[in-house]
Amino acid sequence: MSTPQRSTSFAQSSPVGTLTRAGELFQIFRDGQARTRAELAEMTGLARSTVAARLDALTALGLIGPAGEALSSGGRPPSRVAFKPASAVILAADIGATHMLVGLTDLSGRLIDERRAGTDIAGGPEVVLDQMVELATQLLAASGRSSGELAGIGIGLPGPVEHSSGKPTNPPIMPGWDRFDVPGYIQGSFDTQVLVDNDVNIMALGERAAFWSEAQDLLFVKVATGIGSGVVCGGLLQRGADGTAGDLGHIRVPRGSGVFCRCGNEGCLEAIASGPAIARALSKAGLPAVDGEEVLSLVRAGNVQAIQAIRQAGRDVGDVLATCVSMLNPAVIVIGGSLAAAGEHLIAGVREVVYSRSLPLATSRLQIVQSRAAGEAGVLGASRMVSDHVLSAARIDAALNS
Repeated sequence: MSTPQRSTSFAQSSPVGTLTRAGELFQIFRDGQARTRAELAEMTGLARSTVAARLDALTALGLIGPAGEALSSGGRPPSRVAFKPASAVILAADIGATHMLVGLTDLSGRLIDERRAGTDIAGGPEVVLDQMVELATQLLAASGRSSGELAGIGIGLPGPVEHSSGKPTNPPIMPGWDRFDVPGYIQGSFDTQVLVDNDVNIMALGERAAFWSEAQDLLFVKVATGIGSGVVCGGLLQRGADGTAGDLGHIRVPRGSGVFCRCGNEGCLEAIASGPAIARALSKAGLPAVDGEEVLSLVRAGNVQAIQAIRQAGRDVGDVLATCVSMLNPAVIVIGGSLAAAGEHLIAGVREVVYSRSLPLATSRLQIVQSRAAGEAGVLGASRMVSDHVLSAARIDAALNS
């Protein structure tokens, strides 16, 4: 593990001058548009002198800066200011059961660089997190950024997480991780804010931020080694009372009767429609497949038996999602995870059941689509989780008043 370095990022700085509600004014800039003081005064109803004072405070934090001049209607052209997303960086990690992707982004979520590696979540938290820290250190060095420029670190894990503490809670495929202090361990190497959530939750955040920002109600469904979903309602991610909201993989489905799941129950969706489950079923039918990746290889090769198995998995997922549509009425269902690479073979099965079993009113505008962020959804979402936290109005005002 590397030696901790003290962060000097804006989130921990204390610029001279204390102003309240500058944080709210800053939220306007997060769309990336440059604006003049006059435009901001008109948008907010604040006096120009008040706007100017708050802009000065935000400039002192390093969050905004000059962005050229606007067109003049006569006289000196007014100057514009804009968000400076490169003023700090975010480390974002998507840790799965067998893989790890660590990315470096700016404050707007733009991906600067990334590192991928195989991992084994069952190896325990110290082994896996040390690997993550090593990749993160490589990213900072390659980009020429220091740990002192970190605004924060976001991590997604393949199991239930108590978001308030960042500690995994009875994760079924993560031996040794239960109640492990992930933020505390990472802060032994990087002295910055560390946020942790379930991997599907951050995928939902990433997909929505990158491609569906107008969708207030969205489900992101991950179909891979496991099956789960991230639920966005009214524009807010729903984690539930104990962080298990969206755990679709352990809902009983009709075709699962007599099939036991790794959770100990019978008939779970994950036991018949996940990558390993499909591979086992094909192997029993005389078509050897070890895991989901081999199933996908068979699909890409045009194997009819594998294509039919993927299509049926889509129907099984659709069985559960039809209920979700009736309860939540989402505008968009995004299908992600490794098996989403099967494309329309999987999604067609989902649509077939959802559209036939849900009320017409609930599906009249519903879109069921393949993830556009694909393998980077988790990293984008982990970055968004951090930026939403450190760039919140309350956090910025606290920095200004400290």
